[in-house]
Amino acid sequence: MWKMILLVILRLLVIITVALLYGISRWQSSTREMHEKLEAARLPIEPRVYDSTELNGLPAPVQRYFRAVLKDGQPMVLAVSVEHTGTFNMSETGEQWRSFTSTQRVITRRPGFDWEARVAMMPGLTVRVHDAYIAGEGILHASLFGLVSLVNLRGTPEVAQGELMRFFAETAWYPTALLPSQGVQWEPVNDASAKATLKDGETTLTMLFRFNEDGLIASMRAEARGRTVAGAVIPTPWEGRWSNYKLRDGMLIPLEGEVAWILPEGPKPYWRGGITRLSYEFTQ
Repeated sequence: MWKMILLVILRLLVIITVALLYGISRWQSSTREMHEKLEAARLPIEPRVYDSTELNGLPAPVQRYFRAVLKDGQPMVLAVSVEHTGTFNMSETGEQWRSFTSTQRVITRRPGFDWEARVAMMPGLTVRVHDAYIAGEGILHASLFGLVSLVNLRGTPEVAQGELMRFFAETAWYPTALLPSQGVQWEPVNDASAKATLKDGETTLTMLFRFNEDGLIASMRAEARGRTVAGAVIPTPWEGRWSNYKLRDGMLIPLEGEVAWILPEGPKPYWRGGITRLSYEFTQ
């Protein structure tokens, strides 16, 4: 009797192990495919180095920002690989923070990225997430163990716009991508903020960048990004904040951040994280 029970348990363990390994393999295959598409969408970058003369005519706070974070002759960022740790709020209305680790691959032109995260829902229960913008397509895919799809959004203009907003908000990590020569248009607002516009394919968006007393990006805001509530996507003000700037490969970049929805009752943060490692590819 006990031998039969033990045999059944062992068989179940084998089945579960095989299923988990299959899920991991399938997820890794999907990740490789996305990265191949990301690399295939690359465009050449010109000029190859930063020249402060291209700041002429830009709003004053934008000029101060570039002078603070870049030096003449800085090579342009082609790509960056980033690793993060942090917490993510899984609740639409409450506070259910869960720890995550993630890797992210970014290509600056054509704008694109893939954030591949592992969110610990509870011991032994991991949700894998792809949050990406690749060749003009926005992608949000969450899967339990890489087997059971929980969220799978892609291919719509709204998703593309939301993911391009994320790329734009994170340009503080790769600041040469914010230069006018890289396609960003700046317009003045006041002495501590400016609006920036980025166009990629059919998607055009404008965000408000605010700068701190040191001239660095303190926050960036979009007035309408799609927020999923009870299965419906609702345009909602969205804001990211950066802190803990450090010198990396000749550039001053933030290592910590927080992202929040701006609701009538106040900000609702849902992502808090920090960079643990990053590696750049530059123009030669």
